[in-house]
Amino acid sequence: MRKAWGVERTRRTKRAGLVALLGLTAVLVSGCSTAEVVRFGWPEGITPQAERMRELWSWSVITALAVGVVVWGLIFWTTTFHRKKEGAPEFPRQTQYNLPLEIVYTIIPFLMVAVLFYFTVITQNFVDKKIANPDVEVNVTAFQWNWDFSYPGHTTPDGQDVSTIGSSTEIPLLVVPTNKTVQFTLSSQDVIHGFYIPEMLFKRDVFPRPERNDTDNVFQVQVEKQGAFVGRCTEMCGQYHSMMNFELRAVPDDVYQQYLSLRTTMNPATAAPYTAAEALTKINCGDLCSPVATTTHPFNTDTTARSASVAEGQ
Repeated sequence: MRKAWGVERTRRTKRAGLVALLGLTAVLVSGCSTAEVVRFGWPEGITPQAERMRELWSWSVITALAVGVVVWGLIFWTTTFHRKKEGAPEFPRQTQYNLPLEIVYTIIPFLMVAVLFYFTVITQNFVDKKIANPDVEVNVTAFQWNWDFSYPGHTTPDGQDVSTIGSSTEIPLLVVPTNKTVQFTLSSQDVIHGFYIPEMLFKRDVFPRPERNDTDNVFQVQVEKQGAFVGRCTEMCGQYHSMMNFELRAVPDDVYQQYLSLRTTMNPATAAPYTAAEALTKINCGDLCSPVATTTHPFNTDTTARSASVAEGQ
């Protein structure tokens, strides 16, 4: 009987080793880099705030996995080595009121929660930190179902703030400089929307009349990576919520200064202030200066036009 038990235990050990080997092989053949594995599904951040949140997320998951391994190990050990044996009593010896053990498994979870709470507060304070004089200010106005990005303090020849408004035929471009502190002030013209750029690992709700909703509608970031990054609305705001996209265009500071300079002057070809697309086209800095969005495309949000198109198809 003892020999049979030893054979069974050997089989279980081999199976556990095979499962672990298959799991490791799956990770290796997936082509994931070490950085991708440690991010546990999160996109690569483009701001210091994103990196802080990614670190909190990664270490929280690693800690949770470590606790899981201990718990799974104890379960495996108990079910493997404490099975009922022939000739043993029906019930094992019962142990109650083990005060030292109860203290241990009360204190350890408390310490884990306290440590997690501490690092969460530290990260949140870093993400929400604001400086008095940011390098760039952008007012973000959401409406059904698009975005308006304006730059207060920079006016066009006709006296209006430089702004970019999205439409059914054009994705709005939110142009900002890299390695500069950019302050976003959010507001909505109608219902609650959500301002979200996945690579920032951060989103914030956009409320109408934020001053009356006791919400902080201002945050600051510093984009460290050049490129084009899709932005989305994350609050269900109506029929075309899923089509309410924009594009963050992070460019070098010298390109940004040229962009703003052009936006505040007249375009001789049109006798009107330069639009975002026209300014980027004139600067001509490669893919960074594409006049149209490269991460998403516009949708026709004209209900009448879409209904007519469907009717014609039928």
